[in-house]
Amino acid sequence: MAKTPHPEAGSFDISTGTAELTPDGVGGWLLTVNGAQSSHIDPFDPGNLEFEYMRQAAHVIADAHPDAAAPLRVLHLGAAACALPRYLADRYPQSRHVAVEIDAELARLAREWFDLPRAPRLRIRVGDARDVVTSLTEHTRDVVIRDAFAESVTPMHLKTVEFTEAVRRVLAPGGLYIANVGDRRRLMSARMEIAAISDVFTHTELIADPAMFKGRRSGNIIVVAGDDPIPDSADLARRLRSDPEPAHLLTGREVTAFIRDAPPFRDGTQSG
Repeated sequence: MAKTPHPEAGSFDISTGTAELTPDGVGGWLLTVNGAQSSHIDPFDPGNLEFEYMRQAAHVIADAHPDAAAPLRVLHLGAAACALPRYLADRYPQSRHVAVEIDAELARLAREWFDLPRAPRLRIRVGDARDVVTSLTEHTRDVVIRDAFAESVTPMHLKTVEFTEAVRRVLAPGGLYIANVGDRRRLMSARMEIAAISDVFTHTELIADPAMFKGRRSGNIIVVAGDDPIPDSADLARRLRSDPEPAHLLTGREVTAFIRDAPPFRDGTQSG
């Protein structure tokens, strides 16, 4: 008989450092990896996404794919406890997900702790996100979601024009690339990373708390990119405004104005 998943509060040694699992007091669990909050799981409700940037990504996908029967093929670069893959597997029962996690022990613990969908609905692949992307067959994914961090920073080799070109290669026509970009108030790194994505894809949109766009706080910007026009942006903007943590959508010339004259990250760039 298969072992029933059972989360247990505590600190755990993992391949890349330390993971902490703590109850949230209302039935959910917060996973912290090397001091950075990485996932929140509600064992009883896959539809409960606690992190606002995950809800923003989910709004984007719902806007682009309103049919719950859509057989989406989704690649998740960065897995942690697989909160977003679990949500999307529940929202789109015919979808198939591969979640790439660099930490083998964390991937094992996530399966042990939580009732995650099994293969083929959700496969967890251990490895470096860039290595996995470059190994995949072209045009085999409808959505690629990058949410990979080392502590609170996205590794440089996942921020460049060359990496983004590799992502574009695996996307099917009409596919979407969704990247979680974190930065401090100065926003120079975010601008350079968004410049790299915009250098590769024809259309780019940005989602964040308005204060983040104005450089008033550190936080996350969700970048949505594709070669086809991103549909129904007005409806998406309404979804974002009605979220428990309202966010603003930048499109077209607003994205260009946000990037300013920031040069795109390329392989070999040292810092932003």
